[in-house]
Amino acid sequence: MYLFKKNQDLQTYLNQARNQGKQVGFVPTMGALHKGHLSLIEQALQENDLVVCSIFVNPTQFDDKTDLVNYPKPVEKDINLLQQVGCQVLYLPDANEVYPENIKLIDLDLNGLDKTMEGAHRDGHFRGVVQVVHRLLDIVQPNALYMGQKDFQQYTIIKYMIQQLQLTVRLVRVPIMREADGLAMSSRNIRLGKQGRTKAALISTILFEIKERAKEQQDLLKLKQEALLKFQAADMSVDYFEIVDANTLQDLKHWKEAEEIVACTTVRVDGVRLLDNILLKS
Repeated sequence: MYLFKKNQDLQTYLNQARNQGKQVGFVPTMGALHKGHLSLIEQALQENDLVVCSIFVNPTQFDDKTDLVNYPKPVEKDINLLQQVGCQVLYLPDANEVYPENIKLIDLDLNGLDKTMEGAHRDGHFRGVVQVVHRLLDIVQPNALYMGQKDFQQYTIIKYMIQQLQLTVRLVRVPIMREADGLAMSSRNIRLGKQGRTKAALISTILFEIKERAKEQQDLLKLKQEALLKFQAADMSVDYFEIVDANTLQDLKHWKEAEEIVACTTVRVDGVRLLDNILLKS
């Protein structure tokens, strides 16, 4: 695996590959890799000649600077994991490479996509996400961009950005990787205690039960209330549980209002915010 820290070195290498007709897949990450990230790499490897993974802890998407300082950075472990799955290129820049002096960053109106769900709890977060993904796409110039379904709102916002800016990159949504008990894989899971870990597994249980109920209960407001009662019965703190149009992220009342419907939630367990979602209709 090649490791590049400088944009110019990376771009020289990738231009040579493109001149040979190679398709480039790209997986942007902030490190602290787990099997969920690796599933993106593996799918990209199946569909492209060359895969680039970036590890960059982006300062512009942290509304709480303490979180930025405390964000885990196990770089050596991450490098070993990438080598094990066969990733060919790691882009490991510092902030000066991604955000050089006098760089003009994108400031895209996200049409309200950034104001709901996670956006209501993390002011400015998605503006930072759009800035860094746009910047990384400009540096890497991939044919395909791979993002996980677990951060569904993030995926939808990046899809909107690509459409609005008419970028040529193909966006691929990779399904959620889950632990054996159903918990969505996340670098945050290691912060859970034993009891919290058991409780956290109930998040996916409730989501899958709601998906099954959706076959009969097409009143989505009632379906949402059923889910909230299940979380309450499990003594779980819910930041939000929303059933939305997968493209607009607008709340829905009835099954027939959208072609693709997703239930999204964030639940706090042991003080840890855990995201999850499930497609109810696609």
